[in-house]
Amino acid sequence: MKKNTQCDNQSCFLCRSCVKEWLPAVAANKKNFVAKKGQVIFSEGDPVTGIYFVYEGNVKVHKKWGADKELIIRFANKGAIFGHRILGKQASNYPISATALEESLICYVDMEFFDATLKVNPGFTYDLMLFFAEELKEAERKMRNLAHMPVKGRVAQALISLKEQFGTNEEGHVNIELTRQDLASYAGATYETVFRVVNEMIQETTIIANGKKISITNTDKLFALTQDTNL
Repeated sequence: MKKNTQCDNQSCFLCRSCVKEWLPAVAANKKNFVAKKGQVIFSEGDPVTGIYFVYEGNVKVHKKWGADKELIIRFANKGAIFGHRILGKQASNYPISATALEESLICYVDMEFFDATLKVNPGFTYDLMLFFAEELKEAERKMRNLAHMPVKGRVAQALISLKEQFGTNEEGHVNIELTRQDLASYAGATYETVFRVVNEMIQETTIIANGKKISITNTDKLFALTQDTNL
C-alpha cells in the first residue's frame, strides 16, 4: 500500500458526497495503492473485502462472457467508484473483475467502514442510489443493443460513449487508448468483426484511427449507425 494521498474532496465520488465532518474519518480509513498497467485489482469470484475508487488513471470493469471471452461493463476514471456491485444481502464474492488500463492510483475502503459511511451520510447514500439507477438504465440499453443492434451500430455507440465519458485531447483523439480487443469487449463483439468495422469506418471517413488512438470525424454519421436496429 502507498501512503495515503490527500484528496481534493471534490473529484472522488465518496468525498464529494459526504458531510464535511466525516471527511477526517475517510482520510483515516482509506488506503491508497498503485495498480500497474494490466494489473488485476480483483477478479470475478474473489471474496469481498471492500469498495474501490479511482484517484488517478483508468480501470475497466469486466465480466466473463462465455468460455474465453469477456464483456466490459463500464470504465471507471478519475473519482469513480467500482466494486460496489456486491452491495446487497449475502454478497460474499465480487460478480465482476477490475483491471487497470494504465498505471492508476486507487483508493480503497473496507466494507465495515463503507457500511458506516452509508448510515452516517444520507447525501452519499442518495447519490449512490441515483448512480445505481443510471447503471441499471445503461445495462438495460446494452442488453437491448446486444440483442437487436448490428455490430457496426454497437461499435459506433461504444465510440460515442467513450467520447462522452473521456472527452478529447488536444490532438482531437478520444482521451483513452484502447486495444481493438478492449473495444470489441466493450461493444460485445469479436475482435475480428470490430477490426473489420473500424476499417470500414476509416474508409467512410467517419473516424480516424492511429494505433490505439481514435478520432471521431463525423459524429452525425456515427450516431446514425446507432439508430439501425433489427426491431
